[in-house]
Amino acid sequence: MPITAAAVVIGAAAAVVAYALLKLIGLFTNLFYYQRFSTAFVSPAGSALGLGMVLVPVAGALVIGVMARYGSERIRGHGIPEALEAILTRGSRVEPRVALLKPLSAAVSIGSGGPFGAEGPIIMTGGAFGSMLAQLFHLTAAERKTLLVAGAAAGMAATFSAPIASVLLAVELLLFELKPRSFIPVSLACATAMLVRTYLLGKGPLFTVPHHAGTVGPAFLAGCVVLGLLVGALAWAMTLSVYASEDLFKRVPLHWMWWPAIGGLVVGLGGLIEPHALGVGYDSIQALLSGSLSRGDVLRLVLVKWGIWAAYLGSGTSGGVLAPLLMIGSALGGLLGPYLPAEGAGLWPLLAMGGILGGTMRSPLTGIVFAVELTGESSAFLPLLVTATVAHGFTVLAMRRSILTEKVARRGFHVTREYAIDPMDVLFVRDVMQTAVVALPAGASPAEVATLLGTKLGERAPLYPVVDGSRFIGVVTRRMLESFTEQSTSNAGATLRDIATVTTVTAAADETVRDVVQRMADTGRTRLPVVDRDDPTQLVGMITLSHTLKAKQRHIEEESRRERLLTVRSLVPAVFRPRRVPSAPVSRPAHPG
Repeated sequence: MPITAAAVVIGAAAAVVAYALLKLIGLFTNLFYYQRFSTAFVSPAGSALGLGMVLVPVAGALVIGVMARYGSERIRGHGIPEALEAILTRGSRVEPRVALLKPLSAAVSIGSGGPFGAEGPIIMTGGAFGSMLAQLFHLTAAERKTLLVAGAAAGMAATFSAPIASVLLAVELLLFELKPRSFIPVSLACATAMLVRTYLLGKGPLFTVPHHAGTVGPAFLAGCVVLGLLVGALAWAMTLSVYASEDLFKRVPLHWMWWPAIGGLVVGLGGLIEPHALGVGYDSIQALLSGSLSRGDVLRLVLVKWGIWAAYLGSGTSGGVLAPLLMIGSALGGLLGPYLPAEGAGLWPLLAMGGILGGTMRSPLTGIVFAVELTGESSAFLPLLVTATVAHGFTVLAMRRSILTEKVARRGFHVTREYAIDPMDVLFVRDVMQTAVVALPAGASPAEVATLLGTKLGERAPLYPVVDGSRFIGVVTRRMLESFTEQSTSNAGATLRDIATVTTVTAAADETVRDVVQRMADTGRTRLPVVDRDDPTQLVGMITLSHTLKAKQRHIEEESRRERLLTVRSLVPAVFRPRRVPSAPVSRPAHPG
């Protein structure tokens, strides 16, 4: 009950944050493009700056670069991966300054022409507010995660008037579970955000489309399959383009602070070709859904939007991905509509819009419901189910990770499952290894080893590393040492160097625990030396199979141990079990031979 009550408060606050961010975007758009003080939500396309429009995104990008370098580097990116990283690796802790700098940087980015949506920054900002509130109370990491996700989902619900899709997004991308303990608070947070939104931003769906009869036939559903395949291919190509751009910027011989300015220049040049590609672009999405644009206009819009979006996002600026996906997906549906069964204006753009969300973000349920809530067109549920599922299936086969989890993986945290995260995937060898290791000198004689066996080696460990000074050269087993000591009379000149096994089965400190467990399973060795990746002759510890269980222990601890900002012991009541009484053996007659 306390968690649910806190989630309701967070939901209301997230709606206010969403409203404030949308007003900030309007303010910066008016300041940058129209030189007036107004919070009205306008498009940069109507600006009369002419060639000066090229410099506006560059100016905004310079501001963001300064904010990221001297404020917080975590404002870079599109929001959802940052929320994922906070959940998976930082115990759902978000710094307070991120809650301030993230929406401000996103408002500057989008207001200066950045081709992004506001939803990613709102998700991160709402999540940051939920995390900060949670840190004020005596809560577990699992409870902090629930409140962080409640804020994130509520922010999205308030932005798009899509509470059910926001809950599904939370389940499919952020919570990694579907349990009452998290589902109830998150759902009520989204419902509260929707209530507050009606007073701040009004009611009704964000976009309108012509009503469709909802007819179903073989040809129509076959068209949905074809569209799903093409949308899946588009999602795959868009994901590749973003990370290709990111890899390209990493080769730029400048500090990353200046990368957004280069991306901003690309945005400015693209705005000269197609001004409607700048900014959030809700008006362009509405035009695509209503079918009011010519094929030439649609093609130019999608190519420019895609190009500047991939370039600017890859440069490390701040902005969301949902709105660009909606625009590019609906544009593809508009281009393919004349070649698919005629079902009325706007239907194929609507289906492509839902399909590309399901494919790009690996969240098909979110894509289906999101498209319906955005437009109010409930008759599209069945074709959306087919289109989004096929697009999702295509990307599952074509890509190892989604556009969101790929960014997390590039930071060293491999999210290999979308619904449940194995704790071994987010724990490194350095977190669990034994650093106090008994290493034997390579020059030790049998007599010296015999002395060591009675002192330091009394723990009877099964495997010992052998070092020559500080240089790791191999390992010896306990049995090998005992046999070696028997040579004291027969071979007085022998040393441990002569019997040490030069092993190639080692672990690196920066590997994940899962990788090492897999290596143990493949080789049958349950005790491995841990060496420095850059210098394999430097021994840094030992890891055993029992050490790897710390990953599971850490997961259990996150579920049960309560803490403030300082560690607090939790009291666990003793569990009494009835004593089992062994049953008397049952005598059986001998089987006749």
